[in-house]
Amino acid sequence: MEDLEAAYEMAKLNNIRVKGLLLTNPSNPLGTILDGDTLRNIAAFTNENNIHLICDEIYSATVFGKPDYVSIAEIVDEDRKSGRNGLNLDLIHIVYSLSKDMGFPGLRVGIVYSYNDVVMNCARKMSSFGLVSAQTQHMIGSMLSDQEFVEEFLGANRARLAERHGAFTGGLGRVGIRCLRSSNAGLFVWMDLRRLLKEQSVEAETALWRVIINEVKLNVSPGSSFHCSEPGWFRVCFANMDDETMEVALGRIRAFVAKHKEAMKPARKLCAQSSLKLSFSGRIYDEFIMSPRSPIPQSPLVRART
Repeated sequence: MEDLEAAYEMAKLNNIRVKGLLLTNPSNPLGTILDGDTLRNIAAFTNENNIHLICDEIYSATVFGKPDYVSIAEIVDEDRKSGRNGLNLDLIHIVYSLSKDMGFPGLRVGIVYSYNDVVMNCARKMSSFGLVSAQTQHMIGSMLSDQEFVEEFLGANRARLAERHGAFTGGLGRVGIRCLRSSNAGLFVWMDLRRLLKEQSVEAETALWRVIINEVKLNVSPGSSFHCSEPGWFRVCFANMDDETMEVALGRIRAFVAKHKEAMKPARKLCAQSSLKLSFSGRIYDEFIMSPRSPIPQSPLVRART
């Protein structure tokens, strides 16, 4: 909350009118979640300052470990049931998609949930430019109406994510590579390669990323493309491959680390993970690290086979 309030005051000093606060919960790329108390404080803050709160909950059903996930919808419901009615519901909105939780990125089905009639009327008009086909709507409606199937599917998905997350981070840990410990959601891990940097800079991170892409042949995303304030962190997706491919990927990482083991810096010289922040400073990024998916025009993504 201190960071949020400081950012808001800084915006006012720069004559910037803050109209909205965007939250991705669970976080992409960190795979962490916001607890209920934090969400309550944020909702109260935006309400007091007449700011729209837009919550992207696209990864909400991928939470595979404790603590449990809390949706902003639960905070709203809690406020209404208590009789306080302290929140202006016209200022709270949820965006969602079936792409992550249900694994349907190709169907392009997005959802906007809001009590604000102005927002909904605008969304309905804008949806004319990207309508979901009647056939897709029928299929999705039928599937979501089967509550037993949906609960079974999401439960199985969470169990598989937990298993894969454990296997992947365990494999990295055996060669001395750590991941963000507080991660318990999402389809990715936040991998710590700070010890492999020649120096603590964005340029050194970009150089390491190029080696991983071109020599190790793994498609990872550098932290600088997510505005991470500390060089050396990378996002790695672990859920879009089979077990055999995962083992190939881990084997490539192990070989790469073994090759550069002598150059690795001692872990004690690096700052604690608790200080990690994503920062949206005024730093200008070059064209190679703008996209969190692929910082170069031609994606080097290849399916691991050998």
